[in-house]
Amino acid sequence: MANITKRNNVVVQGKGDQPILFAHGFGCDQNMWRFMAPDFLENYKVVLFDYMGSGKSDITEYDPKKYESLEGYAEDILDICEDLKLKNTIVVGHSVSASIATLASLKEPCYFSSLIHITPSPCFLNDPPDYMGGFEYSDLEELLDLMDKNYIGWAEYLSPIVIGGQASELLKGELSDSFCSTDPLIAKNFAKATFLSDHRESFSKSTTPSLIIQSKIDALASLEVGEFLHKTTPHSTLTIIDSEGHCPHMTHPTITSKAVKQYLLND
Repeated sequence: MANITKRNNVVVQGKGDQPILFAHGFGCDQNMWRFMAPDFLENYKVVLFDYMGSGKSDITEYDPKKYESLEGYAEDILDICEDLKLKNTIVVGHSVSASIATLASLKEPCYFSSLIHITPSPCFLNDPPDYMGGFEYSDLEELLDLMDKNYIGWAEYLSPIVIGGQASELLKGELSDSFCSTDPLIAKNFAKATFLSDHRESFSKSTTPSLIIQSKIDALASLEVGEFLHKTTPHSTLTIIDSEGHCPHMTHPTITSKAVKQYLLND
């Protein structure tokens, strides 16, 4: 097996024995957890990493065929669990990482004790009348087309929508810069795997207990999506927090951490 620590820029911290692995969202990296991960250092083994092609991962190991679907990113999580010999792992996954972590848990459930889904969406496409993911196919086609024509413009357009109107200009700029720091071809491959996939059935098959953390206002994953996911995912708990935007781990880290800790305390 390749050097996973180098390949995925794996960082292990903390004083506890139980692993808690933080999995970042599309266009991001492990640095996005800096407001929240420290809250768990005292009691957990905190594992941070970058998906292949993101952050400081070893881009020479990137395989476009492998990562054209979310299953490729799920393999990153499983490789890290195997390499570090993790057991009873809590995975905190933001956005698309909720789907990725679910896929990983379905393939190798022995590694995982619980999944924490922060602003998840199993499918961003509308499928009326029973499911409204928030976007028509034509909307997402336009978004992907903009990535080809004006990558910086795409990042500047999308970042304030994702992070929410109440976020500071500093955080909006950080997210935009993070989008721009990813190789455009890799970013588009990840974007297609993220926004054009449908993993509703994967969540419905999940046997790992999970917490769904939903923002009151989220332009990418609405309350209806969170409620749908809770209704169709076995052993799930839904917590709606008083936050705006798709990245409460950055904009509202204190209440997001509190929701996670309360769930783990009661679990």
